Formats: sequence, structure tokens, C-alpha cells
Amino acid sequence: MSIAVLFGIFFFLVIIGTPIAICLGGATFVTLLLFTPISPIEISSMIFEKVHHYSLMAIPMFIFAGNLLSKGSAAQRIIEFAKSIVGHLPGGLPISAIFASIIFAAVSGSSPATVVAIGSIMFGAIMQAGYPKKYAVGTIATAGSLGILIPPSIVLIVYGVTAEVSIGKLFMAGVVPGILLGFMLIVVTYIGAKRLGFERTEPQPFKVRLRKMKDAAWGLMTIVIVIGGIYGGIFTPTEAAAVACTWAFFVSVFIYKDIKFNELYATALESAKTTAMIMFIIANAMIFAHFLTIENIPQMITNALVEANVNKYMFLLMVNLLLILAGSFMEPSAIIMILVPLLLPVATALGIDPIHFGIVITVNMELGMVSPPVGLNLFVTSGLTGMSIKDVIVATFPWTMTILAGLIAITYIPEITLFLPNLMFG
Repeated sequence: MSIAVLFGIFFFLVIIGTPIAICLGGATFVTLLLFTPISPIEISSMIFEKVHHYSLMAIPMFIFAGNLLSKGSAAQRIIEFAKSIVGHLPGGLPISAIFASIIFAAVSGSSPATVVAIGSIMFGAIMQAGYPKKYAVGTIATAGSLGILIPPSIVLIVYGVTAEVSIGKLFMAGVVPGILLGFMLIVVTYIGAKRLGFERTEPQPFKVRLRKMKDAAWGLMTIVIVIGGIYGGIFTPTEAAAVACTWAFFVSVFIYKDIKFNELYATALESAKTTAMIMFIIANAMIFAHFLTIENIPQMITNALVEANVNKYMFLLMVNLLLILAGSFMEPSAIIMILVPLLLPVATALGIDPIHFGIVITVNMELGMVSPPVGLNLFVTSGLTGMSIKDVIVATFPWTMTILAGLIAITYIPEITLFLPNLMFG
């Protein structure tokens, strides 16, 4: 009865358009009051206890670091470097946008930030080069979704906290799948450009490439510092976030001199707003998941699937379908906080590695970023380009299908995900 009330209130609030954090918190609050002896004061204490986690401290710092770099010239310099490497190929400018998105995703760890930083510069340039508007939109919106997979990733941090697995291993597990998906997007873009009649041009001289790499080097060093520091045993992922934040401040204010001291307050305030939104969702999703756990729902689902003789391949298919559907309506952090406590016990019972499972979930979240009706990157791209949501959805379709093909490979070939973590951690 309590579960029926919980989900009844939750879906009613979703249907009437209530923000997802309120849906989660409101449904749990009412259900706890009706079916448990827990007082409202205890519920509020539970919310604070759930977010009192050391690893979650990395989220606001990575957000602030990404904002500092995206508001300065770091994105422009990374784009110029990407253009010097792949700009001569058929589809060179769209491919440069994808390549730059891969690099910037590793700097910012945020999909919307990647779309805005790269798209605001590259969209007009791609159009001026004679590419169709839909072609430009499709590449930028989908490439930006890589921001939640390539480390450092806020979504991977949330999964690591929820599943209680190593965030360092998750970061390393996201590298090869992220590069694979980026390469697949580049191949599709290349083939499309050839069909549109674009030809190869002269590549830029080595000296020019080297100069542009030097121009972008201070921004690119963020990746080296974060990833190298974590896997060199110098600092934890949370400490890496603090170092990234400090480095981004140093580069943006003193090296590139893009951000003035009087602009720091606005950047910090924007970062604080984004952090508050994410943490509010996480807090409410955690107490929602906590109630499901005390009602033994994960165990019931595990037992039902085991008794039904569902093998891991069928289970992974079911998980992918569920997550693609959920990703079309909900924010990634909320999905992870709700579904991972339910699905992970089943996955481990079927012999699925929790690290591999986390990457499968994250790639599904990538698809959710560009899936109607509420894929966040669709709205960001629509606002950036002035196209309707419907036209953006149509424009992204070929690249969305490419990510779907990559998801299938990553789901059923776990070595793609586990190769690097196993190599580094044994």
C-alpha cells in the first residue's frame, strides 16, 4: 500500500509538471508521514544526512571550474586547436566541433556547458562554411552529451556515491567508451559531409598546429592535472576538483586574463545556483531511494527476476529500455539516485560488474540528453540556434542513432569499459 501511494503521488506530480526534485521529495515526505512513525523534523535531518558525503563535495568545484573556463577563451583556444588537427577533412568544421567537445567535456564535465561553450562559437562558423543548418545543430547537440561520460563527470560521481564504488575506477572506465562514441560521431559526420559534396582541403602546417596547441595548452593542462593527479595517487577525485577549480581560476584570471575580478561573483553565483539545483535533486532522490530500500523493494525485484530465470543479457536489454525512457523525462542525477539502488543488486546477482553497469547507465543518460520530450541538450541547442525543439530533434537523429549503436556495443562488450580500470587497478 505504501509503495502504491509513493508512486501514485510521484507520477501525479510529474504529470502536472512539478519539478522533479519536488516530485521525489513530496511523494516521499507524504508517504513517510502516513506509513512510518518518522516525524517531519527527522525527515529534514535525513535529507541533510544523505548529502553529507565527502565525494559529493567535488560537484560544486567541478561546476565552478567548468564555468570559469567556458566563460573565458579556453573554449575558443581548444576549438582552434581542434580545427588545426582535423579541419582539413571533409566535414572538417563539424568534426572539429565534435573533437573540441570531447576535449572540453574532459575539462568541464558538463553536457550543457559543453554545448554552450562549443556551440556558441562553432554553430555560426559551420553555417558560414556552407553546411546545412540541421547538420551543424546535429553535431553540436549530440557531441555535447559526451560531457557526462568523459571524466571528470558529475554523473559518474553521483553513481559512485550511490553504488559505493571507486570514483577513480569509474573515471578511468569512461575514457575508452567516451573516445569510442566520439570517434563514431566523427565517422558519421565525415560520411555525411562526403555525401554533401565537401572535399578534403590542405592540412595546416605543423608549425601552425604546434602554435595552436601551445595557445590551448593552459586549458588542456586541466585534463592532465585532474586525471594525472588522481591516477598518480597525488589526490582523490574530490581533491582533484579543488585543484581543478584553483587551476581554472589561475588560468582564466592571470594567464588568459578573460575574467576580471569583478566578474568572479557572477560566475560563482551561477555555479552556486547550478550546484543547489543538482544537490536538491540528489537529496530528495536519496530519501526516495531510502524509502524503497527500507520497504525491501530492491530485494523483491532481484528475487522476482532471478526466479523468472532472466539472464544478464536480457536484464541489460530491459535496463537500457527503462533508462532510455526515464532519460527522456528526468534529470540524470535523479534517475541514478532512484534506479541504481533498485537495479544494482540485480546486476551484481547476475554477475555484472558494477563499474561496467555504471558506464552503461551513463551512456543511457547521454541518450536522454538528446531524447524528446525533455532532453536538456535539445533545449540548450534550441535556445542557442533559434530552431524549434521539433527541428532540433530531427537534426540530431542520425547522431543519436550513432550513440544508440555505441550503447549496444558498450553494453554487451564489457571489455570496452573494463580494459583501462583492470589495466591500472588490477
